[in-house]
Amino acid sequence: MASGCCGKKYVTGQGETNLNQRCVDKGNCTKGVQKSTIVNNEMCYFCFDVLLCHLQNSDPPKSPHFTNQSCPLFVTWKIGKDLRLRGCIGTFSPMPLHNGLREYAMISALKDSRFAPMRLEEVGKLHCSVSLLTNFEDCRDCFDWQIGVNGIRIEFRNERGHHKTATYLPEVSKEQGWNQAQTIENLLRKGGYQANITPEFLKGVHVKRYCSEKVTVAFSEYAAVRGIKKATSTAANVPCHRSLPPYPPPSVIHHRRSSREKNSGFINQLVSANSSKNRQQPHSFPKD
Repeated sequence: MASGCCGKKYVTGQGETNLNQRCVDKGNCTKGVQKSTIVNNEMCYFCFDVLLCHLQNSDPPKSPHFTNQSCPLFVTWKIGKDLRLRGCIGTFSPMPLHNGLREYAMISALKDSRFAPMRLEEVGKLHCSVSLLTNFEDCRDCFDWQIGVNGIRIEFRNERGHHKTATYLPEVSKEQGWNQAQTIENLLRKGGYQANITPEFLKGVHVKRYCSEKVTVAFSEYAAVRGIKKATSTAANVPCHRSLPPYPPPSVIHHRRSSREKNSGFINQLVSANSSKNRQQPHSFPKD
């Protein structure tokens, strides 16, 4: 199953496998990224190769030379000097890296539902990031993870009893300036949960934390390595995507400020309780 790091998920032909499987087992992660990594710049170069070959209607690139071991992975595209999100989709099912990056370089560039498909004119302003996910662990509760260190994946049942999942990569909460409670709230809204968030509901949310190995490459670096003398993009002059902010996700329209002012007393209490609690003790939630 494929998933957006901050958007709707896409189902592929793969079944989801054991999330405790790791592509790398090097101990605990620091700042959300493994110290000993297998990720490298060549993976981002390959993603650029795949995207450019498609946009230029040329033959697909040959298989790369980096490792082809299987990993859960995400490919993220950002654009411009302010690094606006342009696409981010990946999979929690371990995939051989050669095929996985080839597939998700395209999916994240062309099929992220929040954005129009990538155009050739945009490529020169892109940054590509590859994240390989590692060290999956079950959390004791919704707050058993660290901001800037762990990504989280939640599973829950929505108001209609349908099973839903959503994820944020390790860097998301820190980049957005969210605390743990705000991250959980936004992630639930992203996953399509529209009702009030109560202590009883949170007890039924299953959270799995993970780390990532991440590398980011700008098009300028890629062009220098590949010997591309002239940038192919004038993205600054092109309407590159729909005017939808990537965070919070589109589903937040069901959770507007007006409703927060009326109904969000719980989440404010949750933020306060979470910031002052002793992590050695069970979480205490306000009553409904």
